[in-house]
Amino acid sequence: MNINATLFLQAIVFAILVWFTMKFVWPPITKALDERAQKIADGLAAADKAKSELATANARVEQELAQSRNETASRLADAERRAQGIIDEAKARATEEGNKIIAAAKAEAEQQAVQVRETLREQVAVLAVKGAEQILRKEVNAGVHADLLSRLKTEL
Repeated sequence: MNINATLFLQAIVFAILVWFTMKFVWPPITKALDERAQKIADGLAAADKAKSELATANARVEQELAQSRNETASRLADAERRAQGIIDEAKARATEEGNKIIAAAKAEAEQQAVQVRETLREQVAVLAVKGAEQILRKEVNAGVHADLLSRLKTEL
């Protein structure tokens, strides 16, 4: 065989191999590569979307945390104000009740002092009558001298 014929035959076989590869082998390979590139692009897009959604969710969480902190602080402040109001009200009631008790005690003491004075006046009147009886050595009629005793009471 001639080298030219061998070379020509090898060129024809190579051309058939290139045609066969281009027709049957290359399209599935390019299709697989295109599908893989599309999957990668879709995955990257999904990752970017998920990242933006995560950032949005984090912002919402931070906003809700701040809102709940504010609500908690306002509720605590309200509770403290209520507690202070209750304490002030209790103090006012206690002071009022104390003043009533003091006033009642003063009134009772005054009433007892009046009763003691009346009792003392009666005792002094009786003693005065007994003293006068002793001095006069005769019995004094209490019915006759009732006016005298009442004047003596008012003077004492």
